[in-house]
Parts: sequence; C-alpha cells; structure tokens
Amino acid sequence: MAEFDLNDFLFDLRGYLILQNAVDAAHVAELNAAFDAFPTLGFGEWWGNVQRLDNNGHAGLELQNIVEAGRPFERLIDHPSWIDRLRRYCGEQGTYVDGLFLDECFASVRRSGGYFPMHSGGQDGIVRNQYRFVNGRFRCGQVNILLALTDIGPGDGGTRILPGSHKSNIAHPVFSTPWDERVKADDEQVEGSIEVNMKAGDALMFVDALSHGASKRINAGDRRVVIFRYGPSWGNTRYGYSYSDELLARVTPAQRSILQPITPRGPGERRGHERLVV
Repeated sequence: MAEFDLNDFLFDLRGYLILQNAVDAAHVAELNAAFDAFPTLGFGEWWGNVQRLDNNGHAGLELQNIVEAGRPFERLIDHPSWIDRLRRYCGEQGTYVDGLFLDECFASVRRSGGYFPMHSGGQDGIVRNQYRFVNGRFRCGQVNILLALTDIGPGDGGTRILPGSHKSNIAHPVFSTPWDERVKADDEQVEGSIEVNMKAGDALMFVDALSHGASKRINAGDRRVVIFRYGPSWGNTRYGYSYSDELLARVTPAQRSILQPITPRGPGERRGHERLVV
C-alpha cells in the first residue's frame, strides 16, 4: 500500500491544500515586476504568444498562456513546492501514460468590484476535472495551483471554495439559479463555503472538481494571482493554445515534458521504445 501523509489525507478530505511560502520573496518580486511590465491589451489582443481572454469581464483581466511571458513564469512549470504532489494526484503515476500536462496557465489582475460565481462540484461528474481515488492511488482529472502574488485578505476578492464538494453527489442550492443570472449579480452568499486568505508567495492547490469561485473585491489596489492547471499527459489545452518552438527549445527537458508530453509524430520517425517485430 502506498504511504500517505497528513496533506494527502487533507487533500482527500477537503479537496484542497494551502502551501504556505511556496514561492520565495525574490521570485514573487520577479513575477510582480513582470506584471508591472504587461502592456495594455484589449480583449482578444495578443502579446507575442500571450492573449488577453477574460473568462468573466466582471472579475478582472486575464492573460492566457502566461508561461510564454518570460522566465519567472517558466520556473513555475515544475516548481518543487508542488510538482511531486501533482505527479501523484493527477499524473497517472504507475501507468503507461505516466506524466503531467499543463492544461491552462494564466495571470489574473482584479482591481475592484466583480466576483466569480461558484462553479464545478463532484455532482457534475465531468471527466476532465473529476476527483477519483482508485486502488490506493489518486486519479484526478485536473489539479490547480493558484499562486498569490499579493496578500489576499478580507475584501480583496479571494478565492471562495466549498470544502469537500469534490465528492458531492448533490448540487449546492446556489446552482439552481441559472449561470447567466448569477454572473450578473453583485455578489453571492454560499452557505458552507469559505474564503481563502493567503500571503504573497502562498499557493492554493485544489482539485478542479471542488466547487470554487471568487468573492467580490471591495478594497483598493490589485489582487494578483497566477493560475496553472495540470492534468494527465494525454490532455489538451482548454482553449487550444500551443507553446512556441522558442519556449520549448529554451526550457529544461523536464519542463518540456509537461508542456509537450507527447511529441508530434511524422513520417519516418521512430521512438526510442519502439522495436521492429517480424
């Protein structure tokens, strides 16, 4: 039987972990400097291989494919604070498709107002973001890292989660109101949910099947986070982004295996594990 620690128990029980001081202050400063240097983009506009694509305009600005924005972001791909747990939780360890894939990565800035309605939950049964524990092994479809680059406290628009909802069979009553109505509201109260407060450099790790959203920001200043979503090696990017040849050539082999776990195959190519059968 596999050996598990307290964090494994809590992840299974709650659907999330808070990794305190996951990224050191110097690296956080580099990431914030990169945020300060972001150009002003309209919705849908590109900056190199990065695109502004806000998932919910009321909830702030989002820059997708952010791993293409420079080395401070590249270093997060296989950061030691979370990579080993991700391999165990969603990397299909011990199977023929062992490995991770970076499903989505984006930077988010929220300044005032807006919120993001609660969504997801075990009741949906979606394979892409499912929570599973089978034969003593985690087999999650997607596990997220939300890295705080600013302190996030009351009034800062922090992430809201429903602990344990990754295993729920019944939808929370808040979901009975249509999404199109909920997203236009000023805010929502979800009984049983908690707002996650973090310090800059802390990371929230959670399975995507956990019901989650974001509270309304009422404080001045910025809420800055980077979100990396990981899944098994056979996955594909949510919005169809691909990583540039320049990035793939620059990163380490371990990082490239996460960005491109399956190398494209062409005529005449053979892989190292293949052999001729006669």
